[in-house]
Amino acid sequence: MTRNDQRRDERGATAVEYGLMLGMIGVAIIITVGFFGQEVLSLFQEIPPRLGRN
Repeated sequence: MTRNDQRRDERGATAVEYGLMLGMIGVAIIITVGFFGQEVLSLFQEIPPRLGRN
């Protein structure tokens, strides 16, 4: 294997690693929104009445 081949292999591995990281971040966001979503919605729904708006 030449040096150019090794560089391509490393770039491919890096792309896979970035893909895995993005996938894990996406899963973390989905879990967080599922866990805290209703609480955040309730929090924002309380703001207009406190400001005197319906």
